Amino acid sequence: MSSAMRHASALLRCAAWLAVLCSGAIAGPSALAAEPAAASAPQGRPKICLVLSGGGARGAAHIGVLKVLEELRVPIDCIAGTSMGSIVGGAYATGMSTSDMEKLVGGLTTGTIFNERPPRQDLAIRRKIDDHTNLFTPEIGVRSDGLLLPKGAVSGVQLETVLRQLANAPGYRNFDTLPIPYRAVATDLVAGTPVVFSQGELANVMRASMSVPGAVAPTEYEGKLLVDGGLTDNLPVDVARAMGADIIIAVNLGTPLMKREELTSIIGVTGQMLNILTEQNVRTSLASLRPTDILIKPELGDFSAGDFDHLPKTIPIGEAAARKEASRLSELSIPPAQYAQLRARQVALPPPDVRPVDEIRFAPMERVNPEFAAATMETKPGEPITQATLDRDMRRLFGTGDFEHVNYRFLEEPGKRVLSVDAIEKSYGPDYLRFGLGLSTDFRGDAYFNLLASYRRTWLNSLGAEWRTDAQVGQTSSLISEFYQPLDTRQLFFVAPRIELERRPVNVFSGSTRLAQYDLRRTDFAFDIGSQITKYGEARLGVVVGEQNASLSTGPAYLSPGPGRVNRRAIEGRLVADQLDNLNFPRFGYGGTLNVYASQGGMGATDTYTKGDISGAWAYSIGNNTLSLAFKAGSNIGGPALPKYDLFQWGGFLQQSGYSTGQLIGGNLQFARMVYYNKLIHQTFFDGVYAGFSLEAGRVGAPLVPGSPTGLLKSMAAFLGIDSPVGPLYLGYGRATGGSYAFYLFLGKP
Repeated sequence: MSSAMRHASALLRCAAWLAVLCSGAIAGPSALAAEPAAASAPQGRPKICLVLSGGGARGAAHIGVLKVLEELRVPIDCIAGTSMGSIVGGAYATGMSTSDMEKLVGGLTTGTIFNERPPRQDLAIRRKIDDHTNLFTPEIGVRSDGLLLPKGAVSGVQLETVLRQLANAPGYRNFDTLPIPYRAVATDLVAGTPVVFSQGELANVMRASMSVPGAVAPTEYEGKLLVDGGLTDNLPVDVARAMGADIIIAVNLGTPLMKREELTSIIGVTGQMLNILTEQNVRTSLASLRPTDILIKPELGDFSAGDFDHLPKTIPIGEAAARKEASRLSELSIPPAQYAQLRARQVALPPPDVRPVDEIRFAPMERVNPEFAAATMETKPGEPITQATLDRDMRRLFGTGDFEHVNYRFLEEPGKRVLSVDAIEKSYGPDYLRFGLGLSTDFRGDAYFNLLASYRRTWLNSLGAEWRTDAQVGQTSSLISEFYQPLDTRQLFFVAPRIELERRPVNVFSGSTRLAQYDLRRTDFAFDIGSQITKYGEARLGVVVGEQNASLSTGPAYLSPGPGRVNRRAIEGRLVADQLDNLNFPRFGYGGTLNVYASQGGMGATDTYTKGDISGAWAYSIGNNTLSLAFKAGSNIGGPALPKYDLFQWGGFLQQSGYSTGQLIGGNLQFARMVYYNKLIHQTFFDGVYAGFSLEAGRVGAPLVPGSPTGLLKSMAAFLGIDSPVGPLYLGYGRATGGSYAFYLFLGKP
């Protein structure tokens, strides 16, 4: 781990430590819920409790320790853990085997754990629209008291998805009824005290215990703001003692101190102070160990607490550390038959409670209508509870974009069972600002850029009205402002008035020679009615009134686009379906769009015609290999041909590669494409690095300019792509039959 990474990680933890210290003296543990009675002691031998410390990615070493304990037949009667120790401990306490844990962590990366978004398919369709733009910055809250940022770099929802796989006990649980009684420790960031979980929904408990301040947003639970338990009790020996432990096996991962040569800046000094304070917390726990207790210290050296890309490397280190204590551990061993009987009970998890609930109750919300939140869920009162549906409900609620965290619990009240949903609204909302950037060049002297900004106001009334304004300057300058008003609490139907302003150049080619350039200006006022098909898609039907001015900037007069001012009066329809897992480099799913624009002379339009187009995409992957198929077709629908100012413009990277962007202009279009790409590299800060190629075939009929390519056009492309935090980055080469070729560099959507 580089010193810079250690400094950054340390600085995040230090900010939280200072908050805890400034809040007052650190008090002893407090239970988040009523503490169940400790499990009874085993007959004929001491009660042995395993205590697992926090340590971030270093915590995978705990799996190695567990493997040796099983090999030596050391019984574990209870487990207490903090942060990463709570995760490994929780997985083991619910019956997951060490081999299964080893396989699971082997497939984890920083990206899969700390990705900000839930699976894209679970997002509301209006949030998926953002992916069609070049917006890339996180949301910035806009409030009357200024601009606000999220509480953490990530929300932790994707982390919870991973934790639900590790938590082998879905649903709300009393932790004393697990195969191995269990406790997890978090920190109350307001009170500065440790909080001990003795019951709850296990994935949420694990998340609270390892919510690293500044990196992962805190967890809110019963009015408490909870963060990483390592801030107050990183090695919870006292918690294990309270569970009735006679002998404690404590695994301390340690907090590596920085070297003198690394203490050259305020960040380094601050980070070292944090490490020293953390060690003081642990020393208190170590001092409480008795002579009969066993301490295991994996020698992890400089292995980073933030290196989640190499988790399996620490497992053998944990094994080696446990083997150093093999002689003492062997003294605790029980006979093979007795141990086998014990382990059989500990991997037999009781089935989840699937009894129907009588009521679904939401924690008080300031802006979001609870009826809308309830309508978003598939789980209904009176119907049996299924864990898969409940997990999907939590993702769908978060996917609306209104909440910074969502979890649930079951309440047993006199005469009824209640599903209590804690949907925590974004503290930095309800208005949001985002920015974006798009760049492109063809290495032939044409380079373009676009700067974007989006301002979104949400929940303007109880039905969830939203006012969104997007502005762009650069090669294409535009302003789109829409007021989206749902008509029912489910937001199934809506009306949406909007205004659109656009100015962009249109290049006209004959073959590969640029003959002219148009200056296109458009102003539209539109009013749509529609239906939002939850996360799957959207249908709209509306009226457009506006005008367009297409003038000749450069080129011969005979290429003039026609009348300077064009009246636009039309009925338009749009149907969108989107279930792709990623819009930039999809690996699974499907999507499609159908557009119809019917210009109405009877309404005052300059021309009467109907323009329609349809497009679709599908992707499927095996391992790192992905095959993607796509098509697009467009034409006039009956009646007159399309006017010069409203033709189809095509050509460019993956859109008949080998031709310049927008080189092909005509009255109808047919196109199909097959793309193969391989995910070459799994990077911490990139969703993926890909290499691939495409095979394409298409036709652009009724060309604007004689001499333009006609007939069946065949082309191919080869590319290197990076799905980066600032958008997709492509470096590509395209070639078409007839000798046309082009190089492409894009940042953003091509």
